[in-house]
Amino acid sequence: MVFKLSKKSRERLKHVHPDLVLVCALAIQRTEVDFAVTEGIRTVERQKKLMASGASSLKDPKSSRHVPNDQGLCHAIDVVAYLDGKVDWSWPLYHKIAEAFKEVAKELDIPIEWGGDWKSFPDGPHFQLPKRAYK
Repeated sequence: MVFKLSKKSRERLKHVHPDLVLVCALAIQRTEVDFAVTEGIRTVERQKKLMASGASSLKDPKSSRHVPNDQGLCHAIDVVAYLDGKVDWSWPLYHKIAEAFKEVAKELDIPIEWGGDWKSFPDGPHFQLPKRAYK
């Protein structure tokens, strides 16, 4: 089955760097696990709340790839997996979604980082463009 991004997911990709939007749009067509975009751009205030709740390990809210740069673009998205039409947070699903993101990114020569690969604070729903390549 080929999945596609919902209208709500496409709206949440506004103000996300076009390279990450492209990877996401193609990954949804390749993955065997349906997903939706839950968040792209994020305010500093929202980032501070996430940090205070323990949902983020960052020390500086402005260092989040979700917070927009000087051009008004962010470099990160969060997704949620769906299994049988219901939200599912099972890690194996996010590994499958990540496979699709990484495959597409490699083909397009767009560097991408998956939060699930992080050792200190794994974040399966998170995908971002690296700071070394995207300011």
